[in-house]
Amino acid sequence: MAYTGKILKINLSTGESHTENLPKQWARDYLGGKGLSIKYVFEELKPGVDPLSADNVLVLMTGPLTGTIVPNSGKLAIASKSPATGTILDCSIGGAFAPELKYAGYDGVIVTGKAKLPVYLYIEDGNVELRSAGKLWGKGSHETEHMLKDALGSAKILTIGQAGENLVPMSCISSELYRQAGRGGIGAVMGSKNLKAIAVKGSGSVTVPDIRKFTAAMNKLRRNDTMSEDNYWTYTDGTPMLVELTNETGTLPTKNFQQSTFDGYKGIDTEAVKGVRVGKKACFACPLGCGNYVKSGHTRVEGPEYETLALCGSNCGIDDLEAVIEFNRLCDDLGLDTISAGNVTAFAMEMTEKGIHDFGLRFGDVDTYLEVPTLIALKEGVGADLALGVRDLAEKYGGREFAMQVKGLEFPGYEPRGSWGMGLAYATSDRGACHMRAWPISMEALGDLDPYTVEGKGALVKGMQDGNSAKFCAIFCDFWGLDGETQAQILSAALGYEISPEDLRKVGERTYNLARMFNEREGFSSKDDTLPERIFKDPLPTGPAAGKVIPREDYERMLAEYYGARGWDNDGRVTDEKKKELDI
Repeated sequence: MAYTGKILKINLSTGESHTENLPKQWARDYLGGKGLSIKYVFEELKPGVDPLSADNVLVLMTGPLTGTIVPNSGKLAIASKSPATGTILDCSIGGAFAPELKYAGYDGVIVTGKAKLPVYLYIEDGNVELRSAGKLWGKGSHETEHMLKDALGSAKILTIGQAGENLVPMSCISSELYRQAGRGGIGAVMGSKNLKAIAVKGSGSVTVPDIRKFTAAMNKLRRNDTMSEDNYWTYTDGTPMLVELTNETGTLPTKNFQQSTFDGYKGIDTEAVKGVRVGKKACFACPLGCGNYVKSGHTRVEGPEYETLALCGSNCGIDDLEAVIEFNRLCDDLGLDTISAGNVTAFAMEMTEKGIHDFGLRFGDVDTYLEVPTLIALKEGVGADLALGVRDLAEKYGGREFAMQVKGLEFPGYEPRGSWGMGLAYATSDRGACHMRAWPISMEALGDLDPYTVEGKGALVKGMQDGNSAKFCAIFCDFWGLDGETQAQILSAALGYEISPEDLRKVGERTYNLARMFNEREGFSSKDDTLPERIFKDPLPTGPAAGKVIPREDYERMLAEYYGARGWDNDGRVTDEKKKELDI
């Protein structure tokens, strides 16, 4: 078995730690990663807990393949209750922290309570310590990681920056300087616990039933599947290739989603990024190497990824790649989610230009734009307002109809009026607007499916959500487009018992329903499965999707089809029949 069978639990309030056995049935039902982390949050957390209180939990979870030679299996899942939305929140982060945690002997870590003073958690095999972080508090993620590396050598590290310390609800957790668990304020959960960092060293290993057979199979898979032409784009271009594709299809967010094409897109597209690229980066056990190291002026960063180029570039009217790279670097160091930071900046720009409230920000103004990340992270000046996030900022000053968010989480980089299924995916995502739960744009605007219809979209989104959910329970990277049968074969070889594609699909559906049940008990319902008024009422002015909205009545049909496909009731609630079917 590739599990260690151990979960480490730490109470920061008392300083005590102990290990518990991983329930075998939970491991079968949820596998790991997304599924097990959500299961633990669901079971450990009482309804109605303030996400920034000591009562919230922070769960780090590996997958059953973590630490093996399975390609693209090295991510870590992190889950909690979101400070930004109040929903369930699970994120993932790449790099090498997750394998190191497994080598230290743990499938997962559960953190509760709050330390009296700033601390960092140090784990070295069976040794677990809380150490003072007094000299680290107030420092950026980058300096914090460098200082811990100097002190701890080969340890793998998770950190927060000033944004997490200041409980900004768009703060993230960072690792290896430029890798982030980025959405929903997961960094603020650490900050609320006075937990500056987590460092781990492990000297153990991971076992599988038949190492020779397993190694031969994985090496063949790496050669014939992972390193195929279908996946080579991840190395040659990475996600910046999407800038040109979304601009061509009228789905590139521009000026706070007022438009869906950007005249200056060539300044931030994949060719522009490759022009300043100086190196590549891969996660543990990954042969693809999607990460781009770039250098522009005095700034060096890993990235920017498509979401940053779109939300911090075209969405803010910025076609200056050097400025976007610097914005990216600032967010990484301060510990801010670039998707939310770019959105709230663009929202403030539109608010200013429409005379609703003057934030001193205008589309395309690079100088003021580059001040925003620091102001948000420190909650200084206009940053004290922008740190609220788009939804709460709109509640305070107005502009609700063009506050581009769902359930309090800001939109990713795809215009729903040019891809109606994408709108449904945003609205029904468990953590708020998200492109990681389902990506129907790949089959609509970027594929052959009509993007301006509703028929079949409910079933499409449901299937994609369950498929991605299963993938993230097993922890296969989303960039690896392997089918359910191949995933099941890999898992069966690693775990020593047979998992069918249908078993795996059920794991994904079970996890998605459990997340919905968490949100239900926190007061969420069908009224929250909606989109901003702009998407329903304001036709896009230019580009391939010019004149398009998602008519509200069509959206309601699409949502009803989705509920039907899920087997939920008309109000979008998980039925007792569905719970029984999925053994929840």
